[in-house]
Amino acid sequence: MGEVVVWNLVTLDGYFEGPEPWDLGFHELAWGPELRALSEEFGRKAEALVFGRKTYEGMAAYWTTAEDEGEIKAYMNALPKLVASRTLAEAAWNNSRATADIVGELRALKGRTERPVYIFGSGELVRSLLPEGVIDEIRLAVVPVILGRGRRLFGKGERVGLTLRSAEGLANGTVLLRYAVG
Repeated sequence: MGEVVVWNLVTLDGYFEGPEPWDLGFHELAWGPELRALSEEFGRKAEALVFGRKTYEGMAAYWTTAEDEGEIKAYMNALPKLVASRTLAEAAWNNSRATADIVGELRALKGRTERPVYIFGSGELVRSLLPEGVIDEIRLAVVPVILGRGRRLFGKGERVGLTLRSAEGLANGTVLLRYAVG
């Protein structure tokens, strides 16, 4: 059975976005050869990508026009993508499909594959899926910076138990954490 894996970069104080939408400048502090290799590995292993509507729109705008991103751009544009939305009329980005029943879609997808299904970004979606029991793993890159304000990844919600699977420090001070959910 496949696993649904959340992947996000967060600051030491828990923000995954700055005060403005798509304020992701702190990502540059974590980026380097190690994170690039991990990102490329995601693309080689993934069954599909999942986004909330806001993240989908931003990702589609970026990856369809990005220059010189190599393997990462190729998989971002090629992989199947599910968009959790009750309002999106059309998901025009290559291999994309919108669904109002993301929980049902993820349960079905997990049963059809052995490969991971990745949720990138999409804080509101992640918070809504945690109590549904469809997220199997949370992977975080904790970036060594205190942002002070912005949007927290987990915000307010129910308590969720996690079990550490691994922790790895990168040369630039970023720490990669993998947690099993539940």
